[in-house]
Amino acid sequence: MMDSRDCASAQARIRDEAAAWFTRLQEPEVSPEQQLRFQQWLAEDPQHRHEFQLLEALWAATDLVPRARLQALCATPPAKARRRPLLRFALAAGVATLALGLGLFSGLNQPVSYSAQFVTALGERRHVALPDGSQIDLNSRSHLQVRYARNQRLIKLVEGEALFNVEHDTDRPFVVAAGAGKVTVTGTRFDVRRDERQTRVAVEQGRVKVQGRDAAADDFIALTPGQGTHVDEHGKVAQAYAVNPEALTAWRSGKLVFNNASLAEVVAEVSRYREQPLRVASAAVGELRLTSVFKSDDTQALLKALPSILPVEVRTLADGSQEIFSR
Repeated sequence: MMDSRDCASAQARIRDEAAAWFTRLQEPEVSPEQQLRFQQWLAEDPQHRHEFQLLEALWAATDLVPRARLQALCATPPAKARRRPLLRFALAAGVATLALGLGLFSGLNQPVSYSAQFVTALGERRHVALPDGSQIDLNSRSHLQVRYARNQRLIKLVEGEALFNVEHDTDRPFVVAAGAGKVTVTGTRFDVRRDERQTRVAVEQGRVKVQGRDAAADDFIALTPGQGTHVDEHGKVAQAYAVNPEALTAWRSGKLVFNNASLAEVVAEVSRYREQPLRVASAAVGELRLTSVFKSDDTQALLKALPSILPVEVRTLADGSQEIFSR
């Protein structure tokens, strides 16, 4: 049986490691090797992810701290400039202490007002913990804005894709605005993807209400687990249809899952993970169907495999982009 002192020591060690990783990830440039080690550290123990998410949420809550107090925390003596990482570590700890002292994350005193925004770069995935306990996973090239008020939790998906795990709160609906559509829930788990011409919604748990941005309150499509819909650029919501949430959110584990998807859909998805876009040469090529699984961080493997799966070839154009054409 483990001694209570050993348990406390292990907990303190994990918190120190979480703070150290948080500090490293605040640097302007984080190498791929560091990102890989960080992901491995997260996967080692559920408590690792828990402690990191807690620190991330506390850090985001600095918007709730009085400006003068926050500036005092951030003040860095010039003579200590070379110890910047250590000071940033101390600042994170100071903000956490202050936030807890103010009761920002007490179940009896959740923040009424909160705002933040989160962005991911090419190939980056990010997990975000919000002050109310809700969690968001951001896909590659995504951007969202968060604004909590007394009677509503509003998220604006500016671009990209996000999986939302919403903490139940009947007094404050959770609303995701994306393009010409919006999704309203009180507590559930669902995925929203905003493309150039439409917004797609898929539900994994719970129940959501999908409607056009300017629709009347009673004009909506209700979705339950295993159902999805999409909203076009004019705000028209399609009837609910069956979806596979597990396949649609496989990007969280670095996979691209295609199940009888049109090549046009495949190209649009794969382009999200590439510096240079991928195109189909014609509408007929775009209508070809593909069923397969690939790694999101190795899209070239997909392009190499395509000619052996479909009657197509791939060529590189002068601007560096690649095009799929019929052979």
